[in-house]
Amino acid sequence: MTYTISPSAATSATSARSAGSAGSAGSVPSARGLLKASVVAGPLFLAVGISQGLTREGFDFTRNAISQLSLGDPGWIQITNFFVAGALLMAGAIGIRHTLTEGPGHRAAPWLVGVFGASFLVSGAFPADAGAGFPVGTPDSATPALSAHGAVHMFGGMIGYLALCAAFLVLARRFAAERRRGWAIACRVLPVVVLAGFAGSAASVLCFTAGAALGLVGLAAVTARLTRRRQH
Repeated sequence: MTYTISPSAATSATSARSAGSAGSAGSVPSARGLLKASVVAGPLFLAVGISQGLTREGFDFTRNAISQLSLGDPGWIQITNFFVAGALLMAGAIGIRHTLTEGPGHRAAPWLVGVFGASFLVSGAFPADAGAGFPVGTPDSATPALSAHGAVHMFGGMIGYLALCAAFLVLARRFAAERRRGWAIACRVLPVVVLAGFAGSAASVLCFTAGAALGLVGLAAVTARLTRRRQH
């Protein structure tokens, strides 16, 4: 018995294979784009925050946290900054999930980065308290007691940065398994630097800002490395 394949069936099979190949190829740029969102998030957030700190009357980086820029009439700029950064970080977490499909940290890392991103959304929705002379007219003394929204802001930020530190440690294990010693060491050092900055905030708020900034820049660098990994 002889079997023949009709031209229409052959054409359908070829089209299906082409569509499958296009779908696989299309998933790479998609994941890469999501990763790039996380690369941009930290530098963009810091650029907007620092530029405001340098131009807002009464703001002093040695006494005031960037979070306080959410207060006052121009506060909507920093609130938007929080929301945009949070959305970009959560997009980046999805990108990490699609990039790390197996091996150490492939489940934990994207979830932890996602929690970090969500903390920015919380910080935008619940502004920090006024204090240390900012906004203008606020007493120079520290806030005697946290307000409800100030407490949520502080607690959300604390959870977010602890999640980021945990993400660095998880990724350190992965880089070590891949024999990328430099990246593994960097991911172990970054949490120490971030937490040291937070601990030093008692001496100067600038220490806190530096620790938070290094965490954001470190995540951007690590995500950029994962982006290059995705290209290969």
